[in-house]
Amino acid sequence: MNPNICVNTHSGDPGIPLFRYPSRMRYRRANVAGATYFFTVNLADRGSGLLVTHVDTLREALQRVKRAHPFRIDAMVVLPDHLHALWTLPPGDADFATRWMLIKAGFSRQIPPSERRTPSRVAKGERGIWQRRYWEHLIRDERDFARHVEYVHFNPVKHGLVKRAVEWPYSTIHRYVRLGLINPEWASENGEESRFGE
Repeated sequence: MNPNICVNTHSGDPGIPLFRYPSRMRYRRANVAGATYFFTVNLADRGSGLLVTHVDTLREALQRVKRAHPFRIDAMVVLPDHLHALWTLPPGDADFATRWMLIKAGFSRQIPPSERRTPSRVAKGERGIWQRRYWEHLIRDERDFARHVEYVHFNPVKHGLVKRAVEWPYSTIHRYVRLGLINPEWASENGEESRFGE
């Protein structure tokens, strides 16, 4: 048997593997230039309120990166311990990873150190504010785009932070309402119901 392959034998019979997977899996991200992506980026401490208590610092870091590495924010919501964003990158550019690295680093440099750091983070000289990885999803079509915009804007309601999506101040829903793209009563007790899930 290949020593670089791990075998899961939880089938009850130790001789019959359920599946095989590489012991050193390499995660590969989407790499489509000029595309639109959905992201979820989390703090390491999922009980923290750091992103909303320092939302202006996050905005500054975001704007600094946008000036140096342009992209369009199609939708975004900042919650206490995570954020969701839809970005469209310029033609010929698929490098969202550098942008997120710079945003996270720029934010972290402005926050006084108080977080718990694992020995691994200390050894690598890393802060312990953000989770190392984030979720990205390549948007496939207009329907997928609309579904993710709704998900972004509904998220504060889903997490019980507000009863109406427009009550959450750290969301692009306010831009969508101002442009007449979303009814202010959408995703509220008296308004339209959401048509999506997690």
